[in-house]
Amino acid sequence: MLRVTVEDLETDLSLKVEGRLAGAWVPELEQSWRTLIRRSPGVSLIVDLTDTEFVDLAGTYLLSLMYRSGVQLRANSLYMKNVIAEITAQAGAKRI
Repeated sequence: MLRVTVEDLETDLSLKVEGRLAGAWVPELEQSWRTLIRRSPGVSLIVDLTDTEFVDLAGTYLLSLMYRSGVQLRANSLYMKNVIAEITAQAGAKRI
């Protein structure tokens, strides 16, 4: 199960992702993200993964697309920090 909440942080917008970003839930986050960037172009966007328990390959791919488009990824757990580290390392390698 996945829950996506939009939070207005005054200067930024945040997509808070709670639960498991896997399977059929990945398109749910993608839809929320695309709707938000259409509705608020140019606004800084943060994806808060603090309460995300698991991310499958499709979820990692989506987060990678989001990161490469300028979205900031945030997490607290060691697992999610490792997922983010992999995404940023891959994005950095592709920029060379």
